[in-house]
Amino acid sequence: MTDIHQKQNSQRLRTFDFLRGLAILGVIVVHTSQSFPSLINAIDFLAGLGRFGVQLFYFISALTMCYMWKQREGENNPIKNFYIRRFFRIAPLFWIAIPVYLLLNGYDKSYWAPEGINALQIFLTTLFLHGFWPNSINSIVPGGWSIAIEMNFYVLFPFLILNITRRDVYLLLAFITWAIYILVVRNYIENFLFNHYDTDSTTIVKDYLYLNFINQAPIFLLGCYLYFTLNAQPKKIEVFFIGVWVTFGAGLAYFYKIEGFGFLAVYLALGIFAYVCIKLNLKFKAIEMLGKSSYAIYLVHFLVLHYLKEIIPIKSGLLALLVGIILTTIFSYFLALIIFKLIESNVQHFVDSILKPKATQLKL
Repeated sequence: MTDIHQKQNSQRLRTFDFLRGLAILGVIVVHTSQSFPSLINAIDFLAGLGRFGVQLFYFISALTMCYMWKQREGENNPIKNFYIRRFFRIAPLFWIAIPVYLLLNGYDKSYWAPEGINALQIFLTTLFLHGFWPNSINSIVPGGWSIAIEMNFYVLFPFLILNITRRDVYLLLAFITWAIYILVVRNYIENFLFNHYDTDSTTIVKDYLYLNFINQAPIFLLGCYLYFTLNAQPKKIEVFFIGVWVTFGAGLAYFYKIEGFGFLAVYLALGIFAYVCIKLNLKFKAIEMLGKSSYAIYLVHFLVLHYLKEIIPIKSGLLALLVGIILTTIFSYFLALIIFKLIESNVQHFVDSILKPKATQLKL
């Protein structure tokens, strides 16, 4: 690989970390605003937009997987190696988080567990299957729904990357998945859950319609499309197709009151944002540092917020929100560094040791 290619790859990876850093900051901001609201409507609304940091994570996840797959072309057993890397990247910390949050939050009834925590929910969460039912999707590890979706996509990714090399096919698949979900599957899931859900809760079902894998899957497919677009300009027909998609979605929302256009508009905008950032090689060291530790930060920031609510004397107001964001970010980052030293680096060394004879060593 030439020095120019090495420099381009280094810049691109730094931009990936920059975008991860922005994503985790968004997640911290939204959850901090829920614990320490500013009580200023405009600010709390803007803080709430931080929830879309999760979708930015999905774009970068798809981009990174495509990038690393291409970097490792030619290695033996690429599918098996991919699953080993992704499993050990996610599972160890998540499995540690399960008993930690069970001890912290207990087994009692909660919003995401209206009947309380039971053995089935723990079992499904341990196997990363908790995203398939509202009672388990977010009941044990806070924010665990997004990790279930990540793992679901990891299962599909090798099949996609090995069989689909045309970028327009990813774009078309994203549209088809979106259309089938909002026109058919969403209503089916909603009716099924309302008929079979054994609680009086309706909001949890509504939330699940947003949090489930099928609703989020187009983002990963668009992320794969973006990867193959980075080294070439988008074709006019692709830009036109996206315009038709947006127009179609807006028409369904306006004339037929079909939900889903707002979320579509948000993640298409996030995709454009990610594309522009990567093309411009945007970087900022402090945010990149957060991005490198974003997974551990994601898991521990709920823990940090739990204890900050106990010790910060002011519970609301602009000052409370700002202090909460700063302290949550700092404490979560330093906890993530400790976790890396004690756990993640050892896991990485273990993965390297079992793959070294068969695969070129690249970081997860």
